[in-house]
Amino acid sequence: MKKRMTILALLLAGTVTLGSYGMVQAGQEKQEVPVAGVTQTLAQVIKEAGGVQAQTADAVEELQSNEAMARMMEPEMVAEEAWETAEVAENELPQTASEFADIAVAQVNHYVNVRQEPDTESKILGKLYDKSAATVLETTEDGWYRITSGNVNGYVKAEYVVVGDEELAKSVGTRLATVTTTTLFVRTEPTTEAKVLTMLPDGDDVVVTDESTEGWAKVSTADGDGYVALDYVTLSTEYIHAESKAEEEARLAREEAERQAAARAAEEARKAREAEAARAAAEQEAARKAAEKQETKKSGSGSSTGSSSGSSAGSSAGSSSGSSAGSSSGSSAGQSAQTASSNGQAVVDYARQFLGNPYVYGGNSLTNGTDCSGFVKGVYAAFGINLPRTSAEQRSVGYAVSLSEIQPGDIVCYSGHVGIYAGNNTLIHASNEKTGITLTSPVTYRSVLAVRRIF
Repeated sequence: MKKRMTILALLLAGTVTLGSYGMVQAGQEKQEVPVAGVTQTLAQVIKEAGGVQAQTADAVEELQSNEAMARMMEPEMVAEEAWETAEVAENELPQTASEFADIAVAQVNHYVNVRQEPDTESKILGKLYDKSAATVLETTEDGWYRITSGNVNGYVKAEYVVVGDEELAKSVGTRLATVTTTTLFVRTEPTTEAKVLTMLPDGDDVVVTDESTEGWAKVSTADGDGYVALDYVTLSTEYIHAESKAEEEARLAREEAERQAAARAAEEARKAREAEAARAAAEQEAARKAAEKQETKKSGSGSSTGSSSGSSAGSSAGSSSGSSAGSSSGSSAGQSAQTASSNGQAVVDYARQFLGNPYVYGGNSLTNGTDCSGFVKGVYAAFGINLPRTSAEQRSVGYAVSLSEIQPGDIVCYSGHVGIYAGNNTLIHASNEKTGITLTSPVTYRSVLAVRRIF
């Protein structure tokens, strides 16, 4: 211990400087040597200094020996340090956040208001309905989230939404695979050697039912479940979004107009039934009078002129009145009914003439061959409506209605498929190569993603 203290004192008394080369200074004498030789040179200087320094030479030699041993152990120590560094680096790698980490799902009886500021007295911008979703942009200190959902950007009370619950987010959303290549093969098994089940065009999307197979996603199509390679699709999750005040007002106005149209149609139908009943009664009365006339002739009594006049007047009045009332009421009722169904029945009637025509992938001819979205586009084109080409794009046209409110002419959207509601729980659509353009019932033969009304 004393030897080491002596060396320390010596080092403090005579400055020792190390650089890219070791510079040893003892008194006024300097000697420049490589760093690796610094310890050896220091020992020599100390011995030459004599006195106490000479007594410490052995200690310096001991340090030199320890340095040599350290150099022998250096590769092992370096390897160990590298391993420890790698472990630290691995542990410190940034963790990729789940895509659902910032998804907020409303958990309310009906809806929660989205406000302009984080204050219950602030202006209401829209409504986030139960099981609708939003993306959280910011968390305030007083229990609010700043969110964006559809066309609504504002604040909701944190107590009414659940954030970051992956299972809940998945349960209220629809997982989609959107095609990013010109034509995508959907295969029966997750391998490029498997049979092709069907094909999907660029931009179309299908519902994903399973993602457990590496490099593949299991999807639902009009021809059944199959697999698509992840290299050729983009995965996303579609949610029901908030409704803005403007969107709500437009929806309520549209629903009110439809209710009024339905009420008018019902009233016209009632009048038509009454007119039909009156016409039938008049015909029965004319028939009764005609029978009486025949009886009178047989008995040889009565006035032929009066009888003829009565019969003619009764028949003419009954026939004219009944026919006119029936025709007028029927025409009026028909117009109101057409208004109530937004010309949807006319769309269906037009579409029916193409039943039995072939299905052709990518086709656009209603007579020579078309696929599902081409069929819908072609039918509506006859009414001056220009719809987008793919089933995915057609899922956003017009406005949404619930399945319980579906009417003839509404577009029914499925995973990778689309058709037109024909009434009576029936779909008219370009189904596949085997059946062509056909009718299918019930309309819920597959899970319905959306119902869209154009008119």
